[in-house]
Amino acid sequence: MGNVLIALGGNVGDVRTTFAKAIAHICGMAQAALIARSSDYATPPWGDENQEPFINACIEIETDLDPHALLFVLQKVEQKFGRTRQKDRRWGPRTLDLDMIAYDDISLQKPDLTLPHPRLFERAFVLVPLAEIAPNRVISGIRVRDGLASVSTQGIERLPDTG
Repeated sequence: MGNVLIALGGNVGDVRTTFAKAIAHICGMAQAALIARSSDYATPPWGDENQEPFINACIEIETDLDPHALLFVLQKVEQKFGRTRQKDRRWGPRTLDLDMIAYDDISLQKPDLTLPHPRLFERAFVLVPLAEIAPNRVISGIRVRDGLASVSTQGIERLPDTG
């Protein structure tokens, strides 16, 4: 079983409902067990700042799928919720963005998949929810909570639980 960390993001539509449904689809399609789910966080837009705030969260799953098969599942789930990567503008508005952050301790550099995620430690919007569920996880030689301590979390706000 592979232990995988996945970041979720979106700023179009009912993002929190989309997250709940997307997580169920990921677990079903990947035959994965959900180990942990962070709170949802409102976060300022990143990259292209002229858009609505995002909601971000992270999950930890266990699956028998290899990283490329899991990537295929994540992209299918994004498509199901209206994401078309080919048409989306980079860092623009989206219904659902799923990024594989780390898969066990695998290091991979392929045109379609780099593990661990190459920009993880630049992105507070991923590190804040990730630190909630895996503060001691070491990725690329850096403990998640230590990586979080090195970035600004200004404007990131934990949202109240939905249920």
